[in-house]
Amino acid sequence: MSNGWTPERRAKQAELIRQWQPWAKSTGARTAEGKAASARNSTKHGLYSKAAKAERAELRALLRHMARRLRED
Repeated sequence: MSNGWTPERRAKQAELIRQWQPWAKSTGARTAEGKAASARNSTKHGLYSKAAKAERAELRALLRHMARRLRED
């Protein structure tokens, strides 16, 4: 399935980006608020938090235990 990026178009875009050098203009967070926000970028929450992972592991262990008990009967 084509996404519209031919090898020629990809090469042209890569050359344009090398000319623009957007990485040279990047400054990162400057204000205290911005630095505080960027410090939270790696925070895990929701389904990937430690608590949620531990809860799923506990549930899987309980299900395995129940399955073993059912097989014993």
